[in-house]
Amino acid sequence: MKAGERERVQALRLVLSELQKAEKEGGADELAVLRRERKRRREAEEAYREAGRAELAAQEAQEAEIIEAYLPQELSDAELEALVEAGVQSTGASSPRDMGRVIKHVMEAAGGRADGKRVSTKVKEALS
Repeated sequence: MKAGERERVQALRLVLSELQKAEKEGGADELAVLRRERKRRREAEEAYREAGRAELAAQEAQEAEIIEAYLPQELSDAELEALVEAGVQSTGASSPRDMGRVIKHVMEAAGGRADGKRVSTKVKEALS
C-alpha cells in the first residue's frame, strides 16, 4: 500500500478473503482457489468487453494477471500435447466417446498447470 499499488492490494485482499472463506468451508486447496478466482476475473473481463465497458474489462484483466503471478506456470502447447498423447495411449482411447477418461488422466498428470478448456480442446483434436 505504501508503494501506491492500490490495484494490487485490492486484488490480493479479495483473494485473501476467498482463501479464508474456503478454509472455513473445509480447507480447499489454495491453488484451486487461485485458479477459480483467475477464471472469474477472465470471465468478467470477457463480459465487460462484450458490453462495451473497456475500463472495467481492463481492471479485471489486471486483477487476473496479479493472481496469475501466484500460480505455477502453465504447460506449453508442446508439453500439453505430449501429455494428451500419453493419456490416449495409456487409456487405450480410440474415439471421442473416450474423451472423459483421457481428460481425467491428463488433468491428473498436469497437476493443475493446464486449464480444463485447453485440455478438452487438445483431447478432442487428438481423438478426432
